[in-house]
Amino acid sequence: MTLLDGPLAALVKAVQTGETSAEALAIEALNRVEARNPEINAICGISPAALNEAQNVDDRLKAGKHLPLVGVPVVIKDNIWVKGLRIAQGSSLFADHIAPEDAEAVTRLRKAGAVVIGIATCSEFACKGATNSPLHGITRNPLDPDLTPGGSSGGSVAAVAAGIVPLALGTDAGGSTRRPPAHTGLCGLKPTQDLIPYGPGFTEPVWGISVICPAARRMQDIALAMQILGGLGPSNEPPSAIAVSTDFGTGQVLDSDVAANFERVVDALKAAGLEITKADIHWPDGIQGNDIQPLQYAGLAQLYGSEWKAQPELFDPALGEQVEKGLALSGVEVAAAHQVSHNMRETLNAALDRYGIIATPTTPCAAWPAEQNGPATIGGRPAAPRDHAAFTPQINHAGVPALSVPCGSDSLGRPLGLQLIAQRGADAELIALGQSLEPILQEIT
Repeated sequence: MTLLDGPLAALVKAVQTGETSAEALAIEALNRVEARNPEINAICGISPAALNEAQNVDDRLKAGKHLPLVGVPVVIKDNIWVKGLRIAQGSSLFADHIAPEDAEAVTRLRKAGAVVIGIATCSEFACKGATNSPLHGITRNPLDPDLTPGGSSGGSVAAVAAGIVPLALGTDAGGSTRRPPAHTGLCGLKPTQDLIPYGPGFTEPVWGISVICPAARRMQDIALAMQILGGLGPSNEPPSAIAVSTDFGTGQVLDSDVAANFERVVDALKAAGLEITKADIHWPDGIQGNDIQPLQYAGLAQLYGSEWKAQPELFDPALGEQVEKGLALSGVEVAAAHQVSHNMRETLNAALDRYGIIATPTTPCAAWPAEQNGPATIGGRPAAPRDHAAFTPQINHAGVPALSVPCGSDSLGRPLGLQLIAQRGADAELIALGQSLEPILQEIT
């Protein structure tokens, strides 16, 4: 194992003490891209300035600068602006788009001494739960290339899971940096809305729900990244009580292995001394995962409807279908979806006021074949297009933080994740909880 495979803190210390350099780590990461990326297609672009950037970081360290992420190689999702690089948000419409400036999150990483190695693949407009597009092709799960890493941040998590880099940035507007970590055995945090500034960058189909997120192999790495990205300090003692819900009150069925795993997780947490209660969540009538989708359809239609009509061949057919649905919506239907979003926010925030922390499976199923946009079945029943995302978008509409932590695997060895949800602004406490539970969850098989 090399420094790229270990904790971020050890890597940073090794650079600070002169054991290695930012340049040497950047060279190693680039070599790993060359060796490992062809099989998984996690990286869609290499920064030609990566080695110069690393050398500059080494010079800044020698000049006495405080660089808490010194030498850490990172990749950035293809919908987050990185100045001077092609950022296309997975779309042929933006195949020639060069970002005019860094997103604030990228600025913060660079200021802390991290080095941008390259750009990670994403689905078109980051609006699909698998990572494949006509522009980038299919991104595959490093643990089993026949499977998807999920989406839309599949490239970011695949790069970390493959050991190419120890830290990546993704985005999350409905679970895109929680479900992919669950499918690849990583940790992924969706912060409180606006804790990490979102722009400058592309216009979002749905404003006010998307966040920039770190993905890493360990909770301590998430904690260190969030000190830089979100200005978080250490929290007090992690919460000692958790409310659990197998289906998040949605009625969504689970694959049998996922249900059995969640039972083992709950038993392990009880045995570790946590106070466990059952979360009783009553979503208002009419709230289902698909009831908020008109917001995305309408947003995509508003942004790209004219391009779809003029050049449909440039679109992922799945995204073209979403645009077409958006063009057909009435104002009343879009208003109804806004009401669903409001009701989601009010219901979840009220539940968190009662329980503090709510735990669910991150996903109702494990990863599925890479060529498919979603699983064919979940729990033995035909799966609707968004059933795999049944437990994640509510968190975005509520604006609260959530975390996915690895918690074992199914009978086929596919990773599973535990989702932990906290009240708005309780990101530090949520991260502390994840750190305290991580060793317990690592023992679950």
